[in-house]
Amino acid sequence: MATAPAVLLAALGPVSALSAPICLHPDNPHYFLFRGEPSVLVTSGEHYGAVLNLDFDYVPYLDELRREGLNLTRTFSGAYMEHHGAFGIRENTLAPAEGRLITPWARSDQPGYAGGGNKFDLEAWDAAYFSRLTDFCRQAGERGIVVELVLFCPFYGDEQWDLSPLKATNNVNGVGDMAREEVYTLRDSGLQRVQEAMVRRIVHELAGFDNVYYEICNEPYFGGVTLPWQHRIADVIWEAETARPHRHLIAQNIANGSALVDTPHPAISILNFHYAAPPDAVTRNYHLGRVIADDETGFRGTADRPYRAEAWHFLMAGGAVFDHLDYSFTAQHEDGTFPLPEGQPGGGGRAFRHQMGVLKRFIESFDFVRMAPSTDTVRSSTGGVSCRALVEPGRAFAVYVEGGTQVGIRLEAPTGRYVAEWVNPRTGETIRGPELDHPGGELALSSPAYEEDIALRLVRRD
Repeated sequence: MATAPAVLLAALGPVSALSAPICLHPDNPHYFLFRGEPSVLVTSGEHYGAVLNLDFDYVPYLDELRREGLNLTRTFSGAYMEHHGAFGIRENTLAPAEGRLITPWARSDQPGYAGGGNKFDLEAWDAAYFSRLTDFCRQAGERGIVVELVLFCPFYGDEQWDLSPLKATNNVNGVGDMAREEVYTLRDSGLQRVQEAMVRRIVHELAGFDNVYYEICNEPYFGGVTLPWQHRIADVIWEAETARPHRHLIAQNIANGSALVDTPHPAISILNFHYAAPPDAVTRNYHLGRVIADDETGFRGTADRPYRAEAWHFLMAGGAVFDHLDYSFTAQHEDGTFPLPEGQPGGGGRAFRHQMGVLKRFIESFDFVRMAPSTDTVRSSTGGVSCRALVEPGRAFAVYVEGGTQVGIRLEAPTGRYVAEWVNPRTGETIRGPELDHPGGELALSSPAYEEDIALRLVRRD
């Protein structure tokens, strides 16, 4: 079913009232408030094709995330997709089989789409797409999972641009007759109108969901994406929700690795970074009072340790989101059991998802909204290890140590009775030490033996 955008928007009735969507925590905007609870978002999710790929059954996928208590999924809108074999990814969910792509725009009656089937009509919506998108968000919400909806993505090469409905050869509207580097630049008013209409329609459709936030564009530092265009899309989202009782958060993807954000757009609440190890992106931008996210991982092999350490370091540095790119989810293995082949550009799998669940539960065992990263309160007395800590002054210490096989920890703590628990980041196994009556000043602790890494939970009980 296809309907002209203006007509369909006018015909839609009022959206049902929603509870306030996920927002920045009012007491500490480095973290979230979601359904009344302080929250961090931790996941190991599929490669962003859950909605646009009709062969992907997202219910078992979401069930698998919930099984480990993970609470985020990232998905692309359908304005971008990939060809088979892109970036060396096997069974890529962003590369649907011929005839299995669904986008916000309806198919026309004219053949000739480069990915198979009829061309797209950018003046008509595909009701089946929006039904699938809203059901995905509903199913995620029922499982306590937040959806990061990525509206756009640059075209890294002509292979991706050749598949986009926005390219003139793939639509019947004569829109998008340009090079791929010009698509997200404000240079073409006709294309800009189509892009903004898509944003408004998606924002309208998802207005009633409390478990959604928007990312403007994935990796806009590639493919010619301009900052004025990104700011315009942020404005469109903001304007589209002006009459709503609540606004959804907006994320901007800043850089791979790290970068200093000078003057962020006022509508931006989440600063996304990719491959953010070490977590310098948090340290450099913590003063901005926004959520900082490690929003994509990869290219460090398929073993668990590099990504597990990246996750722990990032959250201990004060980040609030860790989104691992998990290639074990495919359209034939929605439960995340696809065996990763050699050469895959990242990791994943059930063992790793369990480790992310351990991390999330560790953070949630603290009143973390009252905590902040500390570089001088906690230190290691053992060489050859990396030590990072979140601290609630005088009350609680969360410490992560990577490297070595046993470590000594020294920290400054006031007088009180303390309980120390050592946590295995791979298994979640916890070893509890005796209660300590500390007279105040430096407190020295020695860990049990471990492999690869260990975490310390130290809380004052009196």
